[in-house]
Amino acid sequence: MNPGQQILFFFSALGAFNGLIISCYLLIFKKTKAPASYFLGLLVLALTMRITKVIFSYFYPDIPRIFRQIGLSGCFLIGPSLYYFTSAALENTLKTPVRWKYIYSAWIAGITILGIIVPYQTHPWDWNHYIVHIIYAQWVTYFILTGWMLRKRIVKLFDKTENLSPTEKPILSVYFGNAVILTAYLIVFFWSFSSVYITGALFFSLLLYLNIPLFLSRKKSNTTFLGYAEPERYAKKKITEDHALTLADKVRKIITDQELYKDPDLKLNDLAKAVNISGHQLSQLLNDNLGKSFNVYINEYRVAKACELIASNNGIKLEEIGYEVGFNAKSTFFTAFKKYRGTTPSQFREGLSTT
Repeated sequence: MNPGQQILFFFSALGAFNGLIISCYLLIFKKTKAPASYFLGLLVLALTMRITKVIFSYFYPDIPRIFRQIGLSGCFLIGPSLYYFTSAALENTLKTPVRWKYIYSAWIAGITILGIIVPYQTHPWDWNHYIVHIIYAQWVTYFILTGWMLRKRIVKLFDKTENLSPTEKPILSVYFGNAVILTAYLIVFFWSFSSVYITGALFFSLLLYLNIPLFLSRKKSNTTFLGYAEPERYAKKKITEDHALTLADKVRKIITDQELYKDPDLKLNDLAKAVNISGHQLSQLLNDNLGKSFNVYINEYRVAKACELIASNNGIKLEEIGYEVGFNAKSTFFTAFKKYRGTTPSQFREGLSTT
């Protein structure tokens, strides 16, 4: 290998090695485990198997065919691992459903049996022309299903009135990282751009390092779904419906009486302090009992007040109304108004003038 190839091999192989270490940590050595942690470990392991196969196939074309079979077999588990990791992380699943175990085990058994009946060693043409189609079709299918599961979170990325939670950010990071790797291999698969083949391995190394805080962080605020926050302890402290109704009424009264929503810098903990409850309890009330994020909840009050001011027809400019009710930018006000009222502030005003 020339010096350039040596550098490519080093960084690619380094990512594969670290992927193996991280997957072993998540699957074997990590003390506090959750279903999301297991499936994330399986995802990293499956990607590592695929990446290792790519590295050695690219730099050492004469490697034993069994390694090519192992790499492609690992690729068959990427999609299911991504899907179940995402599902477990979003729902903060405490125990792996039996159905998931059966389906995942069926995929492992299927690709293993296929490898025994049609080994790559004697059927390379079948693997490269038929079986690989099945593998990529399954990966793409699970990737699409995962994207559908994450559709609301993906929309948040482009909605200025919404903010991703600390839990949602790492989940999307894993999903889009998978998208980059999948895209690289699909380009090779359909257009045979050999130069792109090793790109997937390099991206894997880069994305692995970018997500190391996700794999190893001990912070409870952003890795709850991996088991760091001991979710079992909080599951017993859910707010009852009767208490939620009383608490929600108290929150509403304080917000309206003190017009807290007019503060553009209002934070969840600020409101919790005003209500004299913990930030965790307020977040639980909004998300679990009311089904709303903090931003959505506050923006509903702001838009409702904006409608009152527009209806009063006191000559205030629409932009000034937005600032008056707590929005910190004209674009944010117009976007939120359109989202909650289904029309723009100017159209809303025109509609009032014609009635």
